[in-house]
Amino acid sequence: MDDLTELYQEIILSHNRRPKNEGVLDPCDYQAEGYNPLCGDRITVYARRDADQRLRPVQFLGEGCAISRASASIMTVQLTGVTEPEAEAKIDEVVELLTGEEEPDADLEALGDLVALIGVRRFPARIKCATLAWHALRSALRGEGAS
Repeated sequence: MDDLTELYQEIILSHNRRPKNEGVLDPCDYQAEGYNPLCGDRITVYARRDADQRLRPVQFLGEGCAISRASASIMTVQLTGVTEPEAEAKIDEVVELLTGEEEPDADLEALGDLVALIGVRRFPARIKCATLAWHALRSALRGEGAS
C-alpha cells in the first residue's frame, strides 16, 4: 500500500508542478469559476466546442492547493475530446468516486491519473479541493458561470 500511496502522491505533485492545459482560453464557449471559501482555492475552467460537438480544448486557470490544481489538470486531460453528455457523465463518475459510500477500485489502467484522487477520500475536508474544477465545469456546461 505504501508504494501505491507514493505513486498517488507523485501523480498529484506532478500535475501540480507541471499542470496540463493551464491558461485562459479565449474565445471559449464555456467558462465558470469555482471557489472554495474554506481554503481559498479558486479555479476558472474554460472549454470550447469544436465542429464535431466535442469539448476541445478544456483548460483551467487558478490558484489553490496541490490537490485542486492537480485535479483540474487531470480533468482537462480526461475531458478534452468528449461530448457534453460524456463530460457530464464523467463528472458524475468522479464525484461518486470521491464521495460515494462504496470504496472505489483503484484501477490505474481504467482510471489513469484519476486514481491518485482516491486517496483524498480519507480527508473529507480535501474532497472539495478535488472536486472544485469538476463542479465548475459542470456549472459552465449548464451556463451557470460559478460553482
